[in-house]
Amino acid sequence: MTSWITVCDTCKRDDWDEARSGGKTDGEALAEMVEAAAAGSELKVRRVSCLMGCSNSCNVTVQAHGKLAYTMGMFDPVVEAAEGIVAYAKGHAQSANGTVPYREWPQAVKGHFVTRHHPIPEE
Repeated sequence: MTSWITVCDTCKRDDWDEARSGGKTDGEALAEMVEAAAAGSELKVRRVSCLMGCSNSCNVTVQAHGKLAYTMGMFDPVVEAAEGIVAYAKGHAQSANGTVPYREWPQAVKGHFVTRHHPIPEE
């Protein structure tokens, strides 16, 4: 089953500086890195404008139909974060219910979990 990584492309960390960033938001920068890290994998990546976690930016979710979904935040827009997010999402995709054992979590995602959502029940 396909797992999706949703990246908020409007996230700006408190120290965001338009001139220093070339006008690109921190979320846009992280999204580009996640897309590059996920290229060629079974994962899908999409960008959305606002995950409503502004105090935790940069924010991403990892989700799939019938599985637990996770929101993570407080990332710096750096390659190491993007690669950790993608590695975690690959574990999510391979799991039966979305649970990735803690010992398999990449270091880059530890301490970044904000919420967990249970799948919507089948009707």
